[in-house]
Amino acid sequence: MSALLVVWAVLLHSGFTSYLVSGGTSWRHCTDLRPLDILSEVVPTSGVRSGIRMLQVQGARGFQFSASARHALSFPASQIFLYCDLFPEEFSIIITLRVLSVPPKKNEYIFTVMKEESNTVLVGLRYSLNKLYFFFWSREFSNGWQTQVIFQGISLTDNQWHTLVLAVSGPFFSLTVDCSIPIDVVVDTPFPASLAVKGSRFYVGSRRRRKGLFTGLLRQLVLLPGSDATSRMCTNMNFKLAVLSIPPVLQDLPVKPASNEVLKYPDEADMKVTLGSRPPCTKNEKAQFWFNASQKGLYLCDGSAWIAMLEVKERLDYVEEYQNLMTNSETMGIEIFVIPKVGVFAATANRYTPPGSAIYKWTDGKFLSYQNIPTYQAQSWCYFTIGKKIFLAVANFEQNERGQEFSVIYKWSHRTEKFFPYQRIATHSARDWEAFDIEGEAFLAVANHREGDNHNINSVIYRWNPRTGLFEANQTIPTSGAYDWEFFTVGPYSFLVVANTFNGTSTKIDSHIYIWLGGSFQLFQSILTFGAADWEAFPIGDRIFLAVANSHSYDSATVVLNNYYAINSSIYELNITAQMFVKFQDLLTYSALDWEFFSVGEDYFLVVANSFDGFTFSVNSIIYRWQGYEGFVAVHRLPTFGCRDWEAFHTTAGSYLIYSSAREPLSKVLKLKTI
Repeated sequence: MSALLVVWAVLLHSGFTSYLVSGGTSWRHCTDLRPLDILSEVVPTSGVRSGIRMLQVQGARGFQFSASARHALSFPASQIFLYCDLFPEEFSIIITLRVLSVPPKKNEYIFTVMKEESNTVLVGLRYSLNKLYFFFWSREFSNGWQTQVIFQGISLTDNQWHTLVLAVSGPFFSLTVDCSIPIDVVVDTPFPASLAVKGSRFYVGSRRRRKGLFTGLLRQLVLLPGSDATSRMCTNMNFKLAVLSIPPVLQDLPVKPASNEVLKYPDEADMKVTLGSRPPCTKNEKAQFWFNASQKGLYLCDGSAWIAMLEVKERLDYVEEYQNLMTNSETMGIEIFVIPKVGVFAATANRYTPPGSAIYKWTDGKFLSYQNIPTYQAQSWCYFTIGKKIFLAVANFEQNERGQEFSVIYKWSHRTEKFFPYQRIATHSARDWEAFDIEGEAFLAVANHREGDNHNINSVIYRWNPRTGLFEANQTIPTSGAYDWEFFTVGPYSFLVVANTFNGTSTKIDSHIYIWLGGSFQLFQSILTFGAADWEAFPIGDRIFLAVANSHSYDSATVVLNNYYAINSSIYELNITAQMFVKFQDLLTYSALDWEFFSVGEDYFLVVANSFDGFTFSVNSIIYRWQGYEGFVAVHRLPTFGCRDWEAFHTTAGSYLIYSSAREPLSKVLKLKTI
């Protein structure tokens, strides 16, 4: 544990560090040990003041300041330091801001504390194109010169909201951006234990000069004496807009309008929105909006007709059979993908060679045969892009005619509009490929199921080498009968979870979740599974879920009288406080092989691929609907035969589901009928 973490652990354990001054026979804190909302000190309750604009961007409000307001946006330090004139020795500063583009070599100030009668900056925070500077004045340690703490590689100029937590304790300085991994800096000059602020003022968004004025949006600026605020801020999933304390006017909803005209946000000049029944749309109403409150639809008048801008939210009514897709042979998996300006495609992973696997194109409302590709007991396809390059990787389970065992990455030719072989990779009874990006780099993970009779082998993560244009082995991970990889992100963190199916004697084994740290995946959590065949990660609001498809319960050392295949599959939810996934719900499934998450309007659904109940492959697969406190509740039962995989997709004509059958050469497209 670093020295900084040790210091923080002591701070968090005690709750705060006291700042005490002598006052007769008693000791008192210099300031209350609570969040001190600096922004609220300079902004009126109404938020209205000359030189201040309140804007709403990306669903959140903030303030923008003009140069004329730089003197008004200040207050005496004594206004918050009630009991003495010393700046806290240990503290956190919390900022939520949206930065506009910053020219090279230009700095903008978030706040400063300055002497009234001089240009001396006692404490301040500013940023440039890719750096953040915290600076302070210390008479005893730096001979009266300013000390600067520089955080490198801080990219804030992406026009997005970001929340920063700067924790200061002596010589230790730590910056956390959007609850990502902290950047720690240790300097020779500690923050002073007795920085006098008598006769000084706080300036928000400036250093009392026109030059260096903050031009972005500021939503939160808080000083928290006595503790590191990171643990308090990083408790929900909306890291970029985490709130400790913001001015009340930024929390308020618009007041109810007196007529059928919706009030405008301050940045929506001359925009009129009409409520109620459909109004006329003529040249007089051109460029005006109409909000259909009953169906939640937003429309724009083009001078003659209302054009839908915000689609009316649909609701799933029922599911109907739409297309019987005859496949080359039994299908182990389906991949739906869209090639821009070309169309919607479905790649089927077919069991037998010949005739191999096939790619179908959505044409006139149906999937039609488009391209055949030789495969060897293909298990799944994975579509991905790297820049403008388009790829499709197949997981081959068996050897080819020459006794070679490899899976193949195919590349799309924009000239011929077909896929052609690009790279062969040696695999071992490959079940799945998973493509993902981390920090701008492309990766591809293969699930190696077994080598001969040995199921306890390594699966491999490959990294794209832009110089050679090939995937190269980057990391091996021990797996047991690996069946599936699933990649997902939570805020700034990247995770990869493997479905381990069989270790040679039992299906009752741990599957593992890995987290990306320090350039590689490291074990994050182990979860007991039963022949796990699939993981599905999905968000609902700020909550993150993981669903596992358990296929069967078998142990060679145990005689089990009940059904191997009628077992629970489970849904887990990420608990931020505990930093682990905890079981949320069990659902009875029948040799479940796949989960697919999809939404219709404002409703969320999970469909499970039930494949075998111990007696027959004719088993209903089930669609579950999210019902909040009740969890997922069964709403539709779909007759399937040896169901192996589900995929959801959308076209201009509507929303669909397609499932593959591992027992017959027939896949089915189902249409979601909505109301």
